[in-house]
Amino acid sequence: MGGGMAPLRDAVLSALVTLGLFVPLVGLVTENSDRGLVLGWRPVALAVVAGIVFFGRLLILAVRARRTPAEERQANRALAEAVTHAGKYVAPVLIAIAVALPLTGSRYYVDLATLVLTYIMLGWGLNIVVGLAGLLDLGYVAFYAVGAYSYAILATTFDLGFWICLPLAGILSAFAGMLLGFPVLRLRGDYLAIVTLAFGEIIRVVLVNWVSLTGGPNGITGIPRPTLFGLRFSMDGGEGTVAGFFDIEPATIQRVIFLYYVILGLALITNWVTLRLRRLPLGRAWEALREDEVACRSLGINVRNTKLTAFATGAMFGGFAGAFFATRQAFISPESFTFIESATVLAIVVLGGLGSQLGVALAAIVMVGGLESLRDFLSFLGDQMGSPFFAGIAGELPLYRMLIFGLALVTMMVLRPRGLVSGRTPTVALTGAKEIAAELVAQGRG
Repeated sequence: MGGGMAPLRDAVLSALVTLGLFVPLVGLVTENSDRGLVLGWRPVALAVVAGIVFFGRLLILAVRARRTPAEERQANRALAEAVTHAGKYVAPVLIAIAVALPLTGSRYYVDLATLVLTYIMLGWGLNIVVGLAGLLDLGYVAFYAVGAYSYAILATTFDLGFWICLPLAGILSAFAGMLLGFPVLRLRGDYLAIVTLAFGEIIRVVLVNWVSLTGGPNGITGIPRPTLFGLRFSMDGGEGTVAGFFDIEPATIQRVIFLYYVILGLALITNWVTLRLRRLPLGRAWEALREDEVACRSLGINVRNTKLTAFATGAMFGGFAGAFFATRQAFISPESFTFIESATVLAIVVLGGLGSQLGVALAAIVMVGGLESLRDFLSFLGDQMGSPFFAGIAGELPLYRMLIFGLALVTMMVLRPRGLVSGRTPTVALTGAKEIAAELVAQGRG
């Protein structure tokens, strides 16, 4: 009897903890009234959240009770092998869809795909530091900001083009990564995470207060757009523009599609370089560092250089993404580079699976593109059904963005603790490479 009541007791306790945590987050809401701003109460929303946790916990415990630990490991290994084999076909399909997406002619989907590709590129850059080298970095947004401000300052001050400033922004971001790497060479785990978090906040504070260089809270405006072999994207359609050179009608979608293909090319280059580096001695040194730093030292690997190259390489790709962000927005400010961005990119890497290129891409599509698609779907339901309920949820969805991310992380950590694509294929194998189960692979302690 006690054993049969244990799952129910566990689910009840989980629901009670949820009630305690979500009373101020979901149960209470501020409302305008004749008396001014008053505190309202939403018991239905709170009960829905507690009910989801209660029944979800019961379902998880029921699924776990059906398998022994050995069967669970075998199932995880089989799933990892299936995902790895499917990746050989999924990746080309995703690339083909990405290349053909602008043919739809919808600016909304092109803008959304551009945002998703930016986060995919950031995720792949952070994956080098966290997934391959096992160094927990909570301040990755700092390199994103350095790249964006480097391009903006160089372009507006010295009148340099995007294609000249892009490598310079990457180099400056890599230098910032090495600056972070030197003080944290002897730090691991939580201490490393705290220092990298502090580094990200230091960069943000510098951007806010160094008004003469960064513009302070007002940011930098008038950032030039990239050109196509010197041809500008302009609505004038005169000489020196893309529309004038090709003798076509000027339209804003032309610049949007061009920027989309720019970030697509940068993301594919990031993926290609990362895959090539993994097969080099440097990449194998990163993976050895992730598995065991002491054993890595005993093999004669220079741990200092290995860590610095991981920080510099990951920061360089973050700088490239930051430069693209600056030229796409034509305006940047410190508000765009907060800790929330670092947390989002890290969540993408963790959800996708540390060290997995395909997993990071899928996680970014689900977390960034899925949330926007959900908001549009709810708005569509509200319009079709004439119900303000769905429209209200769609309007408040951005407010619950981090809550949704948190729920996704909790769900993934329960169902897939090592991420969506958790298996590993050895970079180098004497015979045929066999899939390694996630339970046998260290995730790194920094």
